[in-house]
Amino acid sequence: MIIRPIAHTDLDTLYQIAIESGPGFTSLMPDRDALAHKIEHSIVSFQRAVTAPGDEHYLFVLEDEETGEIMGTTGIEASAGHTRPLYHFHRNTVTHHSRDLGLRRSVETLTRCNHYSGCSEICSLYLRPEFRRANAGKLLSRVRFLFMALHPERFSDTVIAEMRGVSDASGQSPFWDWLKAHFVDMEFASATSLVGSGYTDFIEELLPAHPLYTCLMSPEARAVISQVHQHTRPALHMLEAEGFHHKGLVDLFDAGPTVECPLSEIRSVRESRTWRIEVDESPATQFQKRTREQIATPLLITNTGTAGFRATVVTDAESRPGANTLCLNPNLANELGLERGGACLALPLASPLRNATADLNPPRPEMNYAH
Repeated sequence: MIIRPIAHTDLDTLYQIAIESGPGFTSLMPDRDALAHKIEHSIVSFQRAVTAPGDEHYLFVLEDEETGEIMGTTGIEASAGHTRPLYHFHRNTVTHHSRDLGLRRSVETLTRCNHYSGCSEICSLYLRPEFRRANAGKLLSRVRFLFMALHPERFSDTVIAEMRGVSDASGQSPFWDWLKAHFVDMEFASATSLVGSGYTDFIEELLPAHPLYTCLMSPEARAVISQVHQHTRPALHMLEAEGFHHKGLVDLFDAGPTVECPLSEIRSVRESRTWRIEVDESPATQFQKRTREQIATPLLITNTGTAGFRATVVTDAESRPGANTLCLNPNLANELGLERGGACLALPLASPLRNATADLNPPRPEMNYAH
């Protein structure tokens, strides 16, 4: 498995992913022209010289290097809300109090806002069902944090992730059903398609700007506020382990939670480490073997490039103690574009105990969470 920036030749597979991911996955809609534009925008973003985040969008694909098949995709929006508003509902509590009558009542409200304007957003993560295997989901999720750690000037100090909310097998959202009945006479799939295509004017025109009292909503709508789709729960837990927290902002359409974390406090950013590269030109000698140590946990390894960025997971990496040196075979070094004496960034994916537990519990259908 290897991560690389998306290319024009990936359009057919990206279109298939957009179909597979289903309604609610607004960052990838099944529109070939829009997806072709997204690929071109990503290619330009990787090539652009950047000193501060702008309208760049970085889209990666996970490739099976043996077959060339695309296993999944993942992305980063450098500055969400840069070209169009990024709307949410903010959960809040309002207290009504009559001192003369001695009465007090606290009620929850949802108020439309664009609080996250300018934050970097991780998005577009989807691992295709037939390619779900050990460490594939972790690679797709965490590689974004390592790319951001390598190039912090390209991203905001705050990173967010919009989590997919509750919907049924046909794509119907209980939360949207209530909004549709009272404010926007439009099907859920139509609304998300408009947002996915970049059209958001109808939000200002049709969705109320005044607070909505959740006590007036249907029980079904109230029950899913800040809840995630069943396939999204493991992905949310993964982000929570990285340090992301939900602070009361939810999606306008399915009420799924948005989580956030300062870039510098993301666990993968803090725990990643720069190594010097040593490449074996031939099988290791007995002396080399005696002076190396096996790294007990899988490593996510990346080069330090942008347009030439590459990343993979290595399960049998060796290091030279005390020398901050990572020893790689020539084939792997070539796949990652690494040279002897160069640098890479590496992140341990799990402790040996946690990794052994993961081997007993194969990956679940988890990685289709971002809008």
